[in-house]
Amino acid sequence: MHLHKPSWLRARLPAGPGYAAVRKLVDEHRLHTVCQSAQCPNLGECWSRGTATLMILGNICTRSCNFCAVQTGRPTELDLGEPPRVAEAVARMNLRHCVLTSVARDELADGGAAVWAATIRAVRHRNPDTAIEVLVPDFKGRLNDVDTVLDAEPDIFNHNVETVERLQKPVRVQARYERSRSVLRHAKSRDFTTKTGIMLGLGERREEIERTLRDLADDKTDILTIGQYLQPTPQHLPVDRWVTPEEFQHWKEFGLAAGFGVSLATAFCAAGRGPGDAGSTSERGGGASDATCIAALPEPSGPLALS
Repeated sequence: MHLHKPSWLRARLPAGPGYAAVRKLVDEHRLHTVCQSAQCPNLGECWSRGTATLMILGNICTRSCNFCAVQTGRPTELDLGEPPRVAEAVARMNLRHCVLTSVARDELADGGAAVWAATIRAVRHRNPDTAIEVLVPDFKGRLNDVDTVLDAEPDIFNHNVETVERLQKPVRVQARYERSRSVLRHAKSRDFTTKTGIMLGLGERREEIERTLRDLADDKTDILTIGQYLQPTPQHLPVDRWVTPEEFQHWKEFGLAAGFGVSLATAFCAAGRGPGDAGSTSERGGGASDATCIAALPEPSGPLALS
């Protein structure tokens, strides 16, 4: 049964000079964005504000998550020239806080960790005052590959568990709840700021949400985001329910009480939002590498430079 979208869920249409500038920047630098590949409904809002979430390691994912619109298949290339182009794009968008994500590259021995590290270092070198948040896949639980990413010293290490434990296989297929928790715990053990997110509207039960939040808080995860699942295409999992603003407020308060330092929960909450973004609005859609669309980056620190 198709559920009609409620009045509180509305996406902004692409428009304005900011949108055009970001589109030109992405095309000129031959970059991928999760906004496009995941068919994110926030694309219009974010690009109109002069921001985009850059997706590295190509646009073909080796995973086949049933919530995610990114193309599944076997990637045919590895673009080693991508890190400096990403760094330049971040500079041209004048971002104070950038969020990078990627497809899963399970066919690579290191899952793409070396390219992740090179990208972080390139962005840091070109943009020394920009905070870098990474939204990474699980690297099949290989902690040495997680360490490769951590050794590049991102400011925020984000990996999403996406849903409650019971729904992991139907939603994330190849991912595992405990594996994701182990990745987050490992990053925390190295004193990184850790972040994770879940979607509601996939058939989860109230007690399962409570247990998930308690599990993640017990792992000392610092930042929690909770958003509404949105079906990206008819071939993906249907929306089980629309979560009300009142229920999201309940989960925000529950997260804080459970021990998260930051708890963000609204239908317009996106995985890439940070502590400074609580007032911005964005919608959470399908995403990449166990990630959903990252839509609410901080405002650019200046005008988008295209020359």
